[in-house]
Amino acid sequence: MKLIRCLGCLALAVIMDGAALALARETPIVPPEFTHRRAGDWLNSEPLTLVGLRGKVVLVEFWAFECSNCVNSLSWLDKMARSREAAGLVVVGVHTPEWAAERSVENVRSAVKRFEIRHPVMVDSDYSYWNALHNHFWPTFYLIGRDGLLYGKVVGEMHAGAQPAIGLEGAIDRLLAVGPQG
Repeated sequence: MKLIRCLGCLALAVIMDGAALALARETPIVPPEFTHRRAGDWLNSEPLTLVGLRGKVVLVEFWAFECSNCVNSLSWLDKMARSREAAGLVVVGVHTPEWAAERSVENVRSAVKRFEIRHPVMVDSDYSYWNALHNHFWPTFYLIGRDGLLYGKVVGEMHAGAQPAIGLEGAIDRLLAVGPQG
């Protein structure tokens, strides 16, 4: 399966080939900085910045709490966050609403508690980060290397042992293996 994604005019090919997700990056792409900086827009953490996360591998997931594909991916995402945190992985959820009830920060806070989400969640009710990355789907996973560059994205539900998850896990592991100093 080949997924081609475009950020502005720069194209980045992410090739899923069996269990491997190639980290193809012909032109460096610097992802946009997180668009929310107020403490009230962040759950489970103080406001984060990509500049502040430099040196870590960052997995950004766009999700919505009424999205069944997003909810079905939570177990895999939690496993990723826990198993690779010590190696330098940071998972950041970006909650962008699909439905009116999902626009309420209190409803998002309740969902984060109900689903026992432990990783940082940025509440993107105004779609500012969604639009900055030209995102179109829930869930979508963006992979950012220790160097702060965007290495690719994968769209869709993630399950342990499924080909998309195996490919994304391999890509994460390859970026983690680079080490903090590159």
